[in-house]
Amino acid sequence: MSMILNISIANTFLELKKKCALVPFITAGDPNLSVTKEALKILAAEGADIIELGIPYSDPLADGPTIQAASSRALKNNIKFNDILGMVAEVTQEIETPLIAFTYYNLIINLGIENFILKIKQAGFRGLLVPDLPLEEIFILEEVCKQSKIELILLIGPNTSEDRIKKILQRAQGCVYLISNTGVTGMKLDPSKNIQARINFIKANTQIPLIVGFGISTPQDIQLVQSWGVDGIVMGSAFVKKLFESSTDKNLNQFKQYCQSVKNTLI
Repeated sequence: MSMILNISIANTFLELKKKCALVPFITAGDPNLSVTKEALKILAAEGADIIELGIPYSDPLADGPTIQAASSRALKNNIKFNDILGMVAEVTQEIETPLIAFTYYNLIINLGIENFILKIKQAGFRGLLVPDLPLEEIFILEEVCKQSKIELILLIGPNTSEDRIKKILQRAQGCVYLISNTGVTGMKLDPSKNIQARINFIKANTQIPLIVGFGISTPQDIQLVQSWGVDGIVMGSAFVKKLFESSTDKNLNQFKQYCQSVKNTLI
């Protein structure tokens, strides 16, 4: 049985006691699954509080060039979903850090919702994030996730209306993910004037932890976003890029050092 089955995403935030969580993202199978497995172990050892693992997909609409390229490399290597699940099932025996599966709705539909959720549950995933799934269509997936104790992480866009934010917060599980920028992942952080007001509004309307992502890559970005009073920071493209650059070294030392430096930037 996987070690992490009793550690939910919600409980992870409780254990952090208001410290800001580090939530890195990497793409499964880039450049291969053995590197992914080693990277997951490094992230867990070096202080990642929750890890998002991207399932390679041929048309990743929310992803910027860095993560698209990672997805493309993994698909060219003929990485299969079941191979990813097998690797995750192994690594979740060794790490306690909760894993969130990041994937697009087509993949879930193609496999069948109940089948997909059963598979990720058995592999040891604790959460699921589906960036192209609108609130109006989450009901079946939401119900299956609840039955399987998979926390379905919902997104709030930078232009989402206050009424819609309230509806999202009513359904949120584990944590809620605020997108800091209009656009795709990997863009430069644009701390627009309304982001703090948006965070304050979310905080005033829910007790659920709030994580923020898209465009966070430098120590300055991390410190700025942390100053907004969020519960966690998601970093994707920066980690994906560093992992690819480090992947010729079997010990992934550059990647390890990068993770340490990011963790040290968080208060």
